[in-house]
Amino acid sequence: MLYGISLYIMGSFILLLTGLSSFLFGMYFMMYDYVIFMDWEILTLNSCSVMMTFLFDWISLVFVGCVFIISSMVTYYSEMYMGSDMYKGRFYFLVLMFIMSMMMMIISPNLMSILIGWDGLGLVSYCLVIYFQNFKSYSAGMLTVLTNRIGDVAILLAIAWMMNFGSWHYIYYMNIWDDDWMIYLVLLVILAGFTKSAQIPFSSWLPAAMAAPTPVSALVHSSTLVTAGVYLLIRFSNLLQNINCSFFLLLSVMTMFMAGLGANFEYDLKKIIALSTLSQLGLMMSILFIGYPILAFFHLLTHAFFKALLFLCAGLMIHCMSDSQDIRHMGTMVNQLPFTCSCFCISNFSLCGLPFMAGFYSKDMILEMMSHSYFNFFIFFIFFVSVGLTVSYSTRLIYFCLSYNMNSFVFQNYYEEGIMMKSMILLSLLAIFSGSVLSWLMFKCPTLILFPFYLKVLPLIFVFLGGWLGYELAMIDFSNSLFYLRFYSFTYFSGFMWFMPMFSTYMVYSKFFLLSSSYDSVMDSGWGEYLISSGPLSYFVKMSKVLTWYQYNNVKVFMLLFIFMFMIIML
Repeated sequence: MLYGISLYIMGSFILLLTGLSSFLFGMYFMMYDYVIFMDWEILTLNSCSVMMTFLFDWISLVFVGCVFIISSMVTYYSEMYMGSDMYKGRFYFLVLMFIMSMMMMIISPNLMSILIGWDGLGLVSYCLVIYFQNFKSYSAGMLTVLTNRIGDVAILLAIAWMMNFGSWHYIYYMNIWDDDWMIYLVLLVILAGFTKSAQIPFSSWLPAAMAAPTPVSALVHSSTLVTAGVYLLIRFSNLLQNINCSFFLLLSVMTMFMAGLGANFEYDLKKIIALSTLSQLGLMMSILFIGYPILAFFHLLTHAFFKALLFLCAGLMIHCMSDSQDIRHMGTMVNQLPFTCSCFCISNFSLCGLPFMAGFYSKDMILEMMSHSYFNFFIFFIFFVSVGLTVSYSTRLIYFCLSYNMNSFVFQNYYEEGIMMKSMILLSLLAIFSGSVLSWLMFKCPTLILFPFYLKVLPLIFVFLGGWLGYELAMIDFSNSLFYLRFYSFTYFSGFMWFMPMFSTYMVYSKFFLLSSSYDSVMDSGWGEYLISSGPLSYFVKMSKVLTWYQYNNVKVFMLLFIFMFMIIML
C-alpha cells in the first residue's frame, strides 16, 4: 500500500491511461502514415556503432496500446487474485518488468535493443513460472528458459551476422536482398521466432509454463511472451517474401493441428487454454508465411483480447474450486458464477470465430486469403480441420465446466469478487467489438474477394461441425469413459502433444550427458585443466621460487655474472 492506495490499482490505472493514449496515437499515425524514428548513439568503434533506437509507427503504437490495456486489467485482477500471497509486492514488480520488457521489444527497430527486451522476457518469465516454489514449477521453468535460450542464441548470431551489412536496424533491409548473406539472417530470425512462439519442434514449453500464477498466464498467452516471435517475424516479413517458406508453413500448420487435436483429450483447464493459444499462434505464423503479415498482426490483436479474458475467467473458476484445475471436478458452474460464465462463453465464442465476434473478423479473413493463395489441398484441409477442432474443444470445455457435469467438489466457496468482475467487463467488450473496429481502421479500402458459395460458407460449416464433435466428445466422457480406453494409443499420442515433451526433455539430454561427460574428461578435466587452469598457476609458482631465490642470493648472483662477463671479454 502507498498512501492508502494499492500498488496494483494505481499501476493498473496508469497502464490503462498509457495504453489508451498509445492506441489513439497509433490510430492517428495510421491515418496520416506518420512515423517517428529516434536514434541515440551510445558507442562508435571504427565503422561499428551501438545505438539505442525507438521506432514509433502505427504497428508498434497500436500493439503497445493493446499490451498495456490488457496488462492494466490483469494487474487490477491480480489485486484480488494474489491478495492472500505473502510476496504480492514482488509479484507486482515482476509483472511490471515483464510488461516493460515487451514494450522495449515492440518499439525497437534495432536488433541490439530488441535483444534487451527479448532477454528480459525470457528471464522474467522464468522467475514468474517458478513463482510457486515446488518441483513441478522448477521443472517447467527450466524447460521454458532453456528452450527460449535457443532463440536468444539465434538473435545473438543474427546480430553478429548483421556486421556483414553495416547496420542492426531491420528497417534498412526492407528492399535489399543479397542471396549469399541474407538467407542466413532470415533463417536465424525464423529460428528465434519459432522458439519464442513455441512452434514445432519447440512446442513443449508453452503448456509447461502454465505452472505460473493465472494472471501471468493471461499476460503470457495473450499479448506478451508468446506473441514476441510472431511480432518479430511480422517486422522482418519483407525479407520472408524472398525465400520459399513452404517448409515453415508446414511446421506452423502442423503446430495448429497438433494443438487443436491435443486440447480435445486434455482435462487440465489451463492446459486446454494453453493449447488453444498454441493453435492460434500456428494460425498467425501460417498466414504470415503465406504472405499476409498485416492479417497476422490483426489476428494477434483480436486474439490477445479474448484470450486474456478466457484466462481471467478460468482463474476465477480455479480460485472457486480450491485451486483444482481438473475440468472433471467442475460442473453446473453457471448457477454459481453467472457473470464469469457469461464472459467465459463470450471469449470462447470469439475464439471459435462465431460470426460478428472479434475472432470472426480475423479468422474469416485469414481462411479466405489462405483459400485464395496457391497452396496445395493438404494445407487447405488442415487449416479448415484446425478451425473445426478449435470449436470442438471449446464446446467440450463449456459442457464440462458450465453445464451437465455433476462431479463438482462439495463445500466450495463460490464467490464472484467485485474487482475480478470489473476487470472482465472491458475485456468482454473488447472481445466482442475489437475485431470489427480494428478491421475498419486497419483496412480502410475494402477488398472484394469473390468465391463460390460453397467456399464462402465452408468456414461456417466447419465451425458447426466442430461444435457438434465437441458436444459428442463431452457426451462420451459423461456416459462412457471406457470409450477412450478402446482408442488408448491414439488418445495418449494426441493428448501428449505427439510425445514432444519427451523429445524436449530426457530423450534429448540423456544423449547429451554422454557427450558432455566425454568433453569434460577430455577438455575441462584433461588438457583444459592442465594447460589453462593448472598451467599458469604452476608456471607462476616456479617463477616466484626463482625470484625468491634471487632476492636471497642477489650479491652472489651479481658476483658470478661479473666474473662470467669479465671472462668473456678477456677471451
